[in-house]
Amino acid sequence: MSFERACALADVPKDEALAVTIGEYDVAVARDGDEFFALQNQCSHAAVSLSEGEVENGTVECWLHGSCFELRTGKPTHFPATEPVATFPVEVRGDELYVDVTTTLNGVTPA
Repeated sequence: MSFERACALADVPKDEALAVTIGEYDVAVARDGDEFFALQNQCSHAAVSLSEGEVENGTVECWLHGSCFELRTGKPTHFPATEPVATFPVEVRGDELYVDVTTTLNGVTPA
């Protein structure tokens, strides 16, 4: 695994997401309660930023058409999206969050 620094933990407010670029990938780093997640920052339905959506109950909602995705698996839980988004491993190191964009947790190739 090849973890790279994504951001400071304090940069991601509770129950929100933050857009970061790691290498060639746009990633949405989300905080749901005290847990952190990383997924591709592009809705599989409309290709808009998931980091601008609402984080709640283990999901992120796309702001444009309301598609929801599980933060752990990237699976869509609400239409109109039917395809999952890539999810990435995260590591908390002190006050920093690291993401490995070379590995997907769910086998989905990032857009």
